[in-house]
Amino acid sequence: MTVRTALNVEELLAKACAKTGLSDFGDYWFSEPLDVLVSSLNTEAALSPLGFELTKHRLTALLSDRLRLRELQRKNPSVLDTEVRVAAEICGLPRTGSTLLHRILAASPQVTSTLSWEVAYPIPFPGEGPDAALRKARARERMEAFAQLSPDFGDLHTVVWDGPEEDVILLDRTFVSMSFDSFYWVPGYGDWLRAADQRPAYRELREWLQVLQWQNPARAGKPWVLKSPHHLTAVDTVLDEFPGCKIVMTHRSPVNAVPSYASMVRAMTSQYSAEADPVRIGRYWSRRFARTLQDFASARAARPDRFVDVRFADTVSKPLEVARQVLDALGLPAGPADDAAFEAYLARNRTERHGSHSYAPQDFGLSEAELGRDFAFYSEVYL
Repeated sequence: MTVRTALNVEELLAKACAKTGLSDFGDYWFSEPLDVLVSSLNTEAALSPLGFELTKHRLTALLSDRLRLRELQRKNPSVLDTEVRVAAEICGLPRTGSTLLHRILAASPQVTSTLSWEVAYPIPFPGEGPDAALRKARARERMEAFAQLSPDFGDLHTVVWDGPEEDVILLDRTFVSMSFDSFYWVPGYGDWLRAADQRPAYRELREWLQVLQWQNPARAGKPWVLKSPHHLTAVDTVLDEFPGCKIVMTHRSPVNAVPSYASMVRAMTSQYSAEADPVRIGRYWSRRFARTLQDFASARAARPDRFVDVRFADTVSKPLEVARQVLDALGLPAGPADDAAFEAYLARNRTERHGSHSYAPQDFGLSEAELGRDFAFYSEVYL
Protein backbone atom coordinates (compact mmCIF):
# COMPACT_ATOMS: atom_id res chain seq x y z
CA MET A 1 0.00 0.00 0.00
CA THR A 2 1.40 3.40 -0.94
CA VAL A 3 1.09 6.49 1.19
CA ARG A 4 -1.48 9.04 0.11
CA THR A 5 -0.08 12.04 1.95
CA ALA A 6 1.99 14.23 -0.36
CA LEU A 7 5.26 15.94 0.40
CA ASN A 8 4.91 19.72 0.34
CA VAL A 9 7.85 22.03 -0.35
CA GLU A 10 6.54 24.94 1.71
CA GLU A 11 5.91 22.64 4.64
CA LEU A 12 9.44 21.21 4.37
CA LEU A 13 10.95 24.71 4.34
CA ALA A 14 8.87 25.70 7.36
CA LYS A 15 9.86 22.55 9.25
CA ALA A 16 13.54 23.22 8.62
CA CYS A 17 13.18 26.79 9.89
CA ALA A 18 11.33 25.62 12.99
CA LYS A 19 13.91 22.90 13.64
CA THR A 20 16.90 25.24 13.45
CA GLY A 21 15.45 28.58 14.52
CA LEU A 22 16.96 30.04 11.33
CA SER A 23 15.39 31.49 8.22
CA ASP A 24 18.13 32.45 5.74
CA PHE A 25 18.46 29.82 3.00
CA GLY A 26 20.67 32.08 0.91
CA ASP A 27 20.13 32.06 -2.84
CA TYR A 28 16.92 30.19 -3.65
CA TRP A 29 18.35 28.70 -6.84
CA PHE A 30 17.84 25.29 -5.20
CA SER A 31 14.05 25.67 -5.33
CA GLU A 32 13.88 24.29 -8.88
CA PRO A 33 15.68 21.00 -8.16
CA LEU A 34 13.76 20.64 -4.90
CA ASP A 35 10.43 21.23 -6.66
CA VAL A 36 11.27 18.70 -9.38
CA LEU A 37 12.39 16.12 -6.82
CA VAL A 38 9.32 16.52 -4.61
CA SER A 39 7.01 16.30 -7.62
CA SER A 40 8.66 13.06 -8.72
CA LEU A 41 8.54 11.64 -5.21
CA ASN A 42 4.82 12.41 -5.01
CA THR A 43 3.86 11.07 -8.43
CA GLU A 44 6.37 8.31 -9.21
CA ALA A 45 8.11 6.92 -6.14
CA ALA A 46 5.16 4.96 -4.64
CA LEU A 47 6.50 5.61 -1.15
CA SER A 48 5.44 3.28 1.62
CA PRO A 49 4.22 4.86 4.87
CA LEU A 50 7.67 4.30 6.39
CA GLY A 51 9.34 5.50 3.20
CA PHE A 52 7.28 8.68 3.29
CA GLU A 53 8.25 9.46 6.88
CA LEU A 54 11.92 8.68 6.27
CA THR A 55 11.94 10.86 3.16
CA LYS A 56 10.20 13.77 4.85
CA HIS A 57 12.72 13.59 7.68
CA ARG A 58 15.63 13.41 5.23
CA LEU A 59 14.53 16.37 3.13
CA THR A 60 13.93 18.44 6.26
CA ALA A 61 17.42 17.57 7.50
CA LEU A 62 18.99 18.58 4.17
CA LEU A 63 17.17 21.91 4.22
CA SER A 64 18.21 22.42 7.84
CA ASP A 65 21.83 21.97 6.86
CA ARG A 66 21.42 24.64 4.19
CA LEU A 67 20.26 27.03 6.89
CA ARG A 68 23.14 26.05 9.18
CA LEU A 69 25.65 26.52 6.37
CA ARG A 70 24.55 30.12 5.81
CA GLU A 71 24.59 30.80 9.55
CA LEU A 72 28.10 29.36 9.92
CA GLN A 73 29.32 31.48 7.01
CA ARG A 74 27.68 34.58 8.50
CA LYS A 75 29.35 34.07 11.88
CA ASN A 76 32.69 32.97 10.39
CA PRO A 77 33.17 34.86 7.10
CA SER A 78 36.76 33.64 6.86
CA VAL A 79 35.36 30.24 5.87
CA LEU A 80 34.65 31.66 2.43
CA ASP A 81 38.33 32.56 2.06
CA THR A 82 39.48 28.97 2.60
CA GLU A 83 41.37 27.75 -0.46
CA VAL A 84 40.11 24.43 -1.78
CA ARG A 85 42.22 22.34 -4.16
CA VAL A 86 40.72 19.24 -5.70
CA ALA A 87 43.34 16.94 -7.17
CA ALA A 88 40.94 14.30 -8.44
CA GLU A 89 37.35 13.24 -8.78
CA ILE A 90 37.22 9.47 -9.19
CA CYS A 91 34.39 8.66 -11.55
CA GLY A 92 33.31 5.72 -13.63
CA LEU A 93 30.08 3.80 -13.59
CA PRO A 94 29.13 2.42 -10.18
CA ARG A 95 30.53 -1.01 -9.38
CA THR A 96 33.76 -0.40 -11.31
CA GLY A 97 36.25 -0.45 -8.43
CA SER A 98 36.01 3.27 -7.71
CA THR A 99 35.27 2.77 -4.01
CA LEU A 100 38.32 0.55 -3.48
CA LEU A 101 40.53 2.95 -5.40
CA HIS A 102 39.19 5.95 -3.50
CA ARG A 103 39.76 4.39 -0.10
CA ILE A 104 43.29 3.34 -0.97
CA LEU A 105 44.21 6.79 -2.30
CA ALA A 106 42.53 8.51 0.66
CA ALA A 107 44.98 6.69 2.94
CA SER A 108 47.86 8.68 1.45
CA PRO A 109 49.26 11.29 3.87
CA GLN A 110 49.58 13.65 0.90
CA VAL A 111 45.83 14.07 0.33
CA THR A 112 42.55 14.43 2.15
CA SER A 113 39.07 13.10 1.46
CA THR A 114 35.51 13.40 2.69
CA LEU A 115 34.69 11.01 5.54
CA SER A 116 31.40 9.23 6.09
CA TRP A 117 30.53 10.89 9.40
CA GLU A 118 31.22 14.41 8.15
CA VAL A 119 29.29 14.17 4.90
CA ALA A 120 26.38 12.98 7.04
CA TYR A 121 26.85 15.80 9.59
CA PRO A 122 29.07 18.53 8.08
CA ILE A 123 28.08 21.35 10.46
CA PRO A 124 29.23 21.25 14.12
CA PHE A 125 26.49 20.63 16.64
CA PRO A 126 25.89 23.43 19.20
CA GLY A 127 28.45 23.22 21.97
CA GLU A 128 30.44 20.50 20.25
CA GLY A 129 34.20 20.41 20.66
CA PRO A 130 36.76 20.13 17.87
CA ASP A 131 36.82 16.34 18.24
CA ALA A 132 33.28 16.23 16.75
CA ALA A 133 32.41 13.47 19.22
CA LEU A 134 28.66 14.08 19.02
CA ARG A 135 28.52 13.91 15.25
CA LYS A 136 30.71 10.82 15.15
CA ALA A 137 28.47 9.06 17.67
CA ARG A 138 25.37 10.06 15.70
CA ALA A 139 26.94 8.78 12.47
CA ARG A 140 27.78 5.46 14.09
CA GLU A 141 24.20 5.11 15.34
CA ARG A 142 22.88 6.05 11.93
CA MET A 143 25.02 3.42 10.23
CA GLU A 144 23.81 0.76 12.65
CA ALA A 145 20.17 1.75 12.04
CA PHE A 146 20.72 1.62 8.28
CA ALA A 147 22.25 -1.85 8.59
CA GLN A 148 19.14 -3.05 10.42
CA LEU A 149 16.84 -1.48 7.83
CA SER A 150 18.79 -3.04 4.94
CA PRO A 151 20.81 -5.98 6.31
CA ASP A 152 21.93 -7.15 2.87
CA PHE A 153 23.34 -3.80 1.79
CA GLY A 154 26.72 -4.53 3.35
CA ASP A 155 27.16 -7.34 0.83
CA LEU A 156 26.80 -4.76 -1.94
CA HIS A 157 28.78 -1.85 -0.52
CA THR A 158 30.86 -1.77 2.65
CA VAL A 159 29.88 1.23 4.76
CA VAL A 160 32.35 2.44 7.40
CA TRP A 161 31.14 5.35 9.51
CA ASP A 162 34.62 6.88 9.92
CA GLY A 163 36.06 5.95 6.52
CA PRO A 164 36.19 7.79 3.19
CA GLU A 165 32.83 8.34 1.55
CA GLU A 166 31.41 9.92 -1.60
CA ASP A 167 31.22 13.70 -1.76
CA VAL A 168 27.90 13.37 -3.63
CA ILE A 169 26.31 13.18 -0.18
CA LEU A 170 27.30 16.82 0.27
CA LEU A 171 25.61 17.56 -3.07
CA ASP A 172 22.40 16.04 -1.68
CA ARG A 173 21.93 19.37 0.10
CA THR A 174 21.65 21.09 -3.27
CA PHE A 175 18.99 18.57 -4.41
CA VAL A 176 21.13 18.05 -7.52
CA SER A 177 22.34 14.52 -6.89
CA MET A 178 22.31 11.03 -8.32
CA SER A 179 21.53 9.85 -4.79
CA PHE A 180 17.85 10.56 -5.31
CA ASP A 181 17.15 8.44 -8.37
CA SER A 182 19.30 5.71 -6.83
CA PHE A 183 17.24 5.54 -3.64
CA TYR A 184 13.84 6.24 -5.21
CA TRP A 185 11.99 5.48 -8.42
CA VAL A 186 11.94 9.07 -9.72
CA PRO A 187 12.67 8.89 -13.47
CA GLY A 188 11.18 12.35 -14.03
CA TYR A 189 13.74 13.81 -11.67
CA GLY A 190 16.48 11.74 -13.34
CA ASP A 191 15.58 13.14 -16.74
CA TRP A 192 15.66 16.67 -15.34
CA LEU A 193 19.05 16.04 -13.70
CA ARG A 194 20.72 14.92 -16.92
CA ALA A 195 19.70 18.16 -18.64
CA ALA A 196 20.26 20.55 -15.71
CA ASP A 197 22.95 23.19 -15.37
CA GLN A 198 24.81 21.87 -12.32
CA ARG A 199 27.17 24.82 -11.89
CA PRO A 200 25.33 26.28 -8.86
CA ALA A 201 25.46 22.89 -7.16
CA TYR A 202 29.20 22.54 -7.72
CA ARG A 203 29.82 26.05 -6.44
CA GLU A 204 28.09 24.95 -3.26
CA LEU A 205 30.11 21.74 -3.18
CA ARG A 206 33.16 23.98 -2.96
CA GLU A 207 31.54 25.79 -0.02
CA TRP A 208 30.93 22.51 1.79
CA LEU A 209 34.54 21.50 1.25
CA GLN A 210 35.59 24.88 2.65
CA VAL A 211 33.54 24.17 5.78
CA LEU A 212 35.14 20.76 6.29
CA GLN A 213 38.64 22.10 5.66
CA TRP A 214 38.09 25.07 7.97
CA GLN A 215 37.08 22.73 10.80
CA ASN A 216 40.22 20.58 10.48
CA PRO A 217 43.52 22.51 10.34
CA ALA A 218 45.36 19.25 9.57
CA ARG A 219 43.88 19.46 6.08
CA ALA A 220 45.58 22.77 5.30
CA GLY A 221 47.58 22.53 2.09
CA LYS A 222 46.37 19.06 1.22
CA PRO A 223 44.47 18.55 -2.03
CA TRP A 224 41.19 16.64 -2.00
CA VAL A 225 40.76 13.26 -3.67
CA LEU A 226 37.02 12.77 -4.07
CA LYS A 227 34.79 10.17 -5.63
CA SER A 228 31.31 9.63 -7.01
CA PRO A 229 29.76 8.28 -10.20
CA HIS A 230 27.45 11.29 -10.03
CA HIS A 231 30.23 13.45 -11.44
CA LEU A 232 29.89 11.66 -14.78
CA THR A 233 26.67 13.64 -15.21
CA ALA A 234 28.64 16.90 -15.02
CA VAL A 235 32.19 16.25 -16.22
CA ASP A 236 32.67 19.63 -17.89
CA THR A 237 31.29 21.41 -14.84
CA VAL A 238 33.70 19.55 -12.53
CA LEU A 239 36.66 20.50 -14.70
CA ASP A 240 35.54 24.14 -14.91
CA GLU A 241 34.77 24.59 -11.21
CA PHE A 242 37.94 22.82 -9.99
CA PRO A 243 40.69 23.95 -12.41
CA GLY A 244 43.44 21.67 -11.08
CA CYS A 245 41.23 18.60 -10.90
CA LYS A 246 41.67 15.49 -12.98
CA ILE A 247 38.96 12.93 -13.66
CA VAL A 248 40.16 9.46 -12.66
CA MET A 249 37.93 7.24 -14.74
CA THR A 250 37.44 3.64 -13.60
CA HIS A 251 36.55 1.22 -16.41
CA ARG A 252 34.69 -2.08 -16.22
CA SER A 253 32.50 -3.83 -18.74
CA PRO A 254 28.96 -2.44 -18.52
CA VAL A 255 27.78 -6.02 -19.03
CA ASN A 256 28.86 -6.51 -15.40
CA ALA A 257 28.56 -3.01 -13.99
CA VAL A 258 24.98 -2.20 -15.08
CA PRO A 259 23.20 -5.23 -13.59
CA SER A 260 25.38 -4.99 -10.50
CA TYR A 261 24.24 -1.42 -9.90
CA ALA A 262 20.64 -2.31 -10.71
CA SER A 263 20.86 -4.89 -7.93
CA MET A 264 22.16 -2.25 -5.55
CA VAL A 265 19.45 0.25 -6.54
CA ARG A 266 16.75 -2.34 -6.01
CA ALA A 267 18.04 -2.96 -2.47
CA MET A 268 18.07 0.77 -1.70
CA THR A 269 14.70 1.53 -3.30
CA SER A 270 13.06 -1.33 -1.40
CA GLN A 271 13.67 0.57 1.84
CA TYR A 272 11.23 3.26 0.70
CA SER A 273 8.75 1.48 -1.54
CA ALA A 274 7.20 -1.95 -1.89
CA GLU A 275 7.13 -1.45 -5.65
CA ALA A 276 10.83 -1.73 -6.54
CA ASP A 277 10.42 -3.31 -9.97
CA PRO A 278 13.78 -4.88 -10.98
CA VAL A 279 13.03 -4.87 -14.72
CA ARG A 280 12.04 -1.21 -14.69
CA ILE A 281 15.14 -0.36 -12.64
CA GLY A 282 17.46 -2.33 -14.92
CA ARG A 283 16.22 -0.76 -18.11
CA TYR A 284 16.27 2.75 -16.64
CA TRP A 285 19.88 2.52 -15.50
CA SER A 286 21.04 0.86 -18.69
CA ARG A 287 19.64 3.76 -20.75
CA ARG A 288 20.90 6.32 -18.26
CA PHE A 289 24.46 5.00 -18.22
CA ALA A 290 24.64 4.65 -22.00
CA ARG A 291 23.77 8.34 -22.37
CA THR A 292 26.17 9.28 -19.56
CA LEU A 293 29.10 7.48 -21.20
CA GLN A 294 28.34 9.06 -24.56
CA ASP A 295 28.51 12.50 -22.93
CA PHE A 296 31.71 11.48 -21.12
CA ALA A 297 33.37 10.60 -24.42
CA SER A 298 32.64 14.08 -25.78
CA ALA A 299 33.98 15.81 -22.66
CA ARG A 300 37.11 13.68 -22.68
CA ALA A 301 37.82 14.39 -26.34
CA ALA A 302 37.83 18.14 -25.63
CA ARG A 303 40.29 17.95 -22.69
CA PRO A 304 42.18 14.63 -22.82
CA ASP A 305 44.96 15.89 -20.53
CA ARG A 306 42.51 16.10 -17.61
CA PHE A 307 41.73 12.37 -17.54
CA VAL A 308 43.40 9.33 -15.97
CA ASP A 309 42.24 5.80 -16.88
CA VAL A 310 42.11 2.88 -14.46
CA ARG A 311 40.75 -0.58 -15.24
CA PHE A 312 38.71 -2.55 -12.74
CA ALA A 313 40.75 -5.74 -13.21
CA ASP A 314 43.96 -3.86 -12.39
CA THR A 315 42.49 -2.23 -9.28
CA VAL A 316 41.48 -5.64 -7.97
CA SER A 317 44.63 -7.54 -8.95
CA LYS A 318 47.34 -4.96 -8.23
CA PRO A 319 45.84 -2.16 -6.11
CA LEU A 320 49.16 -0.82 -4.77
CA GLU A 321 50.62 -0.43 -8.24
CA VAL A 322 47.47 1.29 -9.49
CA ALA A 323 47.40 3.66 -6.50
CA ARG A 324 51.01 4.67 -7.12
CA GLN A 325 50.32 5.23 -10.82
CA VAL A 326 47.33 7.45 -10.06
CA LEU A 327 49.23 9.56 -7.53
CA ASP A 328 52.00 10.00 -10.10
CA ALA A 329 49.45 11.15 -12.67
CA LEU A 330 48.14 13.69 -10.15
CA GLY A 331 51.62 15.13 -9.66
CA LEU A 332 51.91 13.58 -6.19
CA PRO A 333 54.57 10.85 -6.55
CA ALA A 334 54.18 8.10 -3.98
CA GLY A 335 56.89 7.59 -1.39
CA PRO A 336 57.48 5.16 1.50
CA ALA A 337 54.84 6.83 3.69
CA ASP A 338 52.24 6.38 0.97
CA ASP A 339 53.17 2.74 0.45
CA ALA A 340 52.90 2.05 4.19
CA ALA A 341 49.50 3.75 4.33
CA PHE A 342 48.24 1.80 1.32
CA GLU A 343 49.38 -1.49 2.87
CA ALA A 344 47.72 -0.61 6.18
CA TYR A 345 44.44 0.20 4.46
CA LEU A 346 44.42 -3.03 2.46
CA ALA A 347 45.10 -5.05 5.60
CA ARG A 348 42.19 -3.30 7.33
CA ASN A 349 39.98 -3.70 4.28
CA ARG A 350 40.40 -7.46 4.38
CA THR A 351 38.79 -7.53 7.83
CA GLU A 352 35.72 -5.56 6.76
CA ARG A 353 32.56 -7.36 5.84
CA HIS A 354 32.40 -8.68 2.29
CA GLY A 355 29.43 -10.88 1.45
CA SER A 356 28.49 -12.52 -1.80
CA HIS A 357 26.66 -10.45 -4.38
CA SER A 358 24.73 -12.54 -6.89
CA TYR A 359 23.00 -10.98 -9.88
CA ALA A 360 22.40 -11.60 -13.57
CA PRO A 361 21.31 -9.27 -16.39
CA GLN A 362 18.15 -11.34 -16.81
CA ASP A 363 17.09 -10.43 -13.28
CA PHE A 364 16.66 -6.86 -14.50
CA GLY A 365 15.11 -7.35 -17.92
CA LEU A 366 18.49 -7.18 -19.66
CA SER A 367 20.75 -9.57 -21.54
CA GLU A 368 24.48 -9.76 -22.12
CA ALA A 369 23.95 -9.44 -25.86
CA GLU A 370 21.79 -6.33 -25.43
CA LEU A 371 24.25 -4.68 -23.05
CA GLY A 372 27.16 -5.55 -25.29
CA ARG A 373 25.40 -3.92 -28.24
CA ASP A 374 24.23 -0.81 -26.38
CA PHE A 375 27.66 -0.14 -24.86
CA ALA A 376 29.82 -1.23 -27.80
CA PHE A 377 30.84 2.40 -28.44
CA TYR A 378 32.40 2.49 -24.96
CA SER A 379 33.79 -1.03 -24.71
CA GLU A 380 35.61 -0.86 -28.03
CA VAL A 381 37.53 2.21 -26.90
CA TYR A 382 38.20 1.75 -23.19
CA LEU A 383 38.13 -1.98 -22.44
